[in-house]
Amino acid sequence: MQDKTTKQTARSARGQAISADLIAVVIAVTNGEPRVLTIGQAGALPSGPFEFGHRSLQSGLRAWVERQTGHRLGYIEQLYTFADRDRIGDERMQRVISISYLGLTREEQAERSPMHGWQGWYNYFPWEDHRAGVPLMLPDVVMPRLRAWADEADNPYTRHDRWQRVAIAFGLDDRDWNEELALQRYELLYEAALVAEAVRSLNTGGASPIPGRPMIADHRRILATGIARLRTKIKYRPVVFELMPPIFTLLQLQRTVEALAGRLVHKQNFRRLIEQQDLVEETGETMSDTGGRPAKRFRFRQTVLAERTAAGTKLPLSRA
Repeated sequence: MQDKTTKQTARSARGQAISADLIAVVIAVTNGEPRVLTIGQAGALPSGPFEFGHRSLQSGLRAWVERQTGHRLGYIEQLYTFADRDRIGDERMQRVISISYLGLTREEQAERSPMHGWQGWYNYFPWEDHRAGVPLMLPDVVMPRLRAWADEADNPYTRHDRWQRVAIAFGLDDRDWNEELALQRYELLYEAALVAEAVRSLNTGGASPIPGRPMIADHRRILATGIARLRTKIKYRPVVFELMPPIFTLLQLQRTVEALAGRLVHKQNFRRLIEQQDLVEETGETMSDTGGRPAKRFRFRQTVLAERTAAGTKLPLSRA
């Protein structure tokens, strides 16, 4: 994916090469489904090395994404920096620091190309989509294997610790499912060697991974980090408008929030909260393709677009 000759590296005291990769988690919501921009036959996130010619980390990231996908980034924020030597999957004699960013956009703004594409993020994390109820793979596949992993620990303390972490992350033992713990769930599945990346990295042999599309190196972990950040962020900042068209119905807005959270929301409570927070305004137009009465069309208030610091869309999540 990267030309080693273009990497700008530094040398540590022991002579080991160190390089910095810039990685983009670019999210859109299309037809009620959250999607991520990928390259390399959907197995990688847009990325490239930080070069001396880049004015800043952000400008370097924008340059790589545009070069690889033809997509010009709008809203981005720094996500996390990863430097785990045993999670990179790179056998070269150098240390790679991955600096990740979260970008929000609309899919139709990107030009189509065989070199990149948009993939549903639940293809990579099928256990995270609870809009139609608890995915069957959790009680049928994931939980038995996590229970076996916890029980195989060689002492009672470790067994208890493992299962307690599983229960918290997956909402077991009278705990609620917390959609914000997407990264913790992936990390547990990795630790238990239940995802393909762990099987590949740890050379566990006969262990078969659970369903979920793998990615190169640590890119699925980085994507999980982006999902967790966005699920948290939509609750205290109105970043969801970055994913919406200029004009929309409240049902479209609700479906977008549900797609990101992987949970249903209470329709009337959701609309009441949107109105109370004064985030949107009517356009005076309606649309009649919703299968019922013509739906009012809205846009985000210009003051919200200008400030971008107002309260977020609080989620009245369905507990049914």
